[in-house]
Amino acid sequence: MTVKQNIKVLIIEDEEPARVLIKHYLSGYSEIEVVGECADGYSGLTSIRELSPDLVFLDIQMPKLTGFELLEVLEKKPEIIFTTAYDEFAIKAFDLNAVDYLLKPYSQERFDAALRKGIGRIRSETREDNGRDALTGYRSEGSPPINRIVVRKGNGISFIPVDTIQYIEAEDDYVMIWYDDGKALKQQTMKFYESNLPKDEFVRIHRSAIVRIDQIRRIEPYGKDTYRAILKNEKRLPVSRSGYKNLKEKTA
Repeated sequence: MTVKQNIKVLIIEDEEPARVLIKHYLSGYSEIEVVGECADGYSGLTSIRELSPDLVFLDIQMPKLTGFELLEVLEKKPEIIFTTAYDEFAIKAFDLNAVDYLLKPYSQERFDAALRKGIGRIRSETREDNGRDALTGYRSEGSPPINRIVVRKGNGISFIPVDTIQYIEAEDDYVMIWYDDGKALKQQTMKFYESNLPKDEFVRIHRSAIVRIDQIRRIEPYGKDTYRAILKNEKRLPVSRSGYKNLKEKTA
């Protein structure tokens, strides 16, 4: 096995003292090369694409683009060590195969333990990928409904305000989001959107469809125990028996 000599590290943190501390903690490691640092998620995304780091120290709550949103639109993901002042994401971060989760303030010893795990993964012949893509669909228990969705647009990104979404359809392992200005394909689950869109505005009417309630013009029978939703734009969506019940409960 050829051992990777230099490990490229990128720091994405919105607070300068936190970036300084990470660089200080890394200074004792001759095998570590800090290739860059960023103060927001958007510049962090650009830097990951340009610098191809092996390991990223990633804050979660940041301006412009959060840490989780950054991961959603990243094609090739490096190893991730989360650094944050909030503990609400910790358990799920481990479940989703992040290297580690550093809760501020953290000591040199705690930092070293996380870094050693990262180095071990990077130098392993069999790097673990299981669960990495699941990071793109996670929100913690009790989180408020999402108010925007980040999507790739060419080499850049754009945001879809939730209040412009008309409906969402299942597309194999993806979902197609239809909104006022067009459509976007996203590698997430229908369950994610069912759980995280505002529940008083959206309803899951079928295993393959979630719709904004105010977009429905009428419901008509369509076969035994099934219906069709006719939207304001004349789009027809299937409505299952349970979906019909859900809709009735929300519009009663």
